Amino acid sequence: MEQLLNDFLFNPTIGKVVTLVLAVVIIWTIIKLLKSRWASNLEDKDHRYRFRKVLDLTGYFLMILAFTIIYSNKLGGLTVALGVAGAGIAFALQEVIASVAGWLAIMFAGFYKTGDRVQLGGIKGDVIDISVLRTTIMETGQWVDGDLYNGRIVRIANSFVFKEPVFNYSGDFPFLWDEIKIPVQYGSNYEKAKDIFSAIAVEVVGDYTKMSNQTWEKLVRKYMIENAQTEPMVTLIANDNWVEFTLRYVVSFKKRRMTKDMLFTKILKAVESSGGEIKFASATFHLVEAPVFEVKMKS
Repeated sequence: MEQLLNDFLFNPTIGKVVTLVLAVVIIWTIIKLLKSRWASNLEDKDHRYRFRKVLDLTGYFLMILAFTIIYSNKLGGLTVALGVAGAGIAFALQEVIASVAGWLAIMFAGFYKTGDRVQLGGIKGDVIDISVLRTTIMETGQWVDGDLYNGRIVRIANSFVFKEPVFNYSGDFPFLWDEIKIPVQYGSNYEKAKDIFSAIAVEVVGDYTKMSNQTWEKLVRKYMIENAQTEPMVTLIANDNWVEFTLRYVVSFKKRRMTKDMLFTKILKAVESSGGEIKFASATFHLVEAPVFEVKMKS
């Protein structure tokens, strides 16, 4: 019995298994301590999220490294077999490998980060998680008008960043240019209408104008891009039915619908209190009588 116990305790295979288990326990204990001590102290949620992801990846890497070191003397004869198997696995899992490469590009090349609003693989929404293989998006739009959530959570393979364009609505410039069109009847006071619309735009989106202008100046210094007008702009054109004013302005990518509501509410009130100087136009149809035909009969 004593001999069997000694053989069990001093068996090299069992010793390596125990060493590997202890190494895994130590590694994950350290990772959890780092998450609870350091990650929790980071105020920026994006930095906290990225730090936790890096810690998880480091833990997996250290486990693989520990396994390789502990069983290094057993792996020499398997080199050729592992090489052939690795080639087959790489071909079979090429989509998985591309997704891992996409994850590295997302994390370190700045395609997008959690909290950004993106359009990826034909899906538009806010990024709520980035894992090694997939990006999780809270979808907006579809059967819901505007940029509001529709309730669906979509998971997209990270490999899509190499296959399709990535539209980021909140990357280096978290603002969008938007516009509304206002039809006004012919004969209205066009100058007064333009002044009213401009004043309302400044009142509603004035703060966005200042913030976006500062951000745009940073973009001009970073990229080969021309300067752009971030102040509200009102233009008009004349068509067959009415004079059409276009109000163009800069707005936060998450406030488009709310901002339009505020603009239209104030514009409606201002036009109604203009004393008839400004009137909205609508599509009209002018019905005319059929022409009268005179028919003469020869007898």
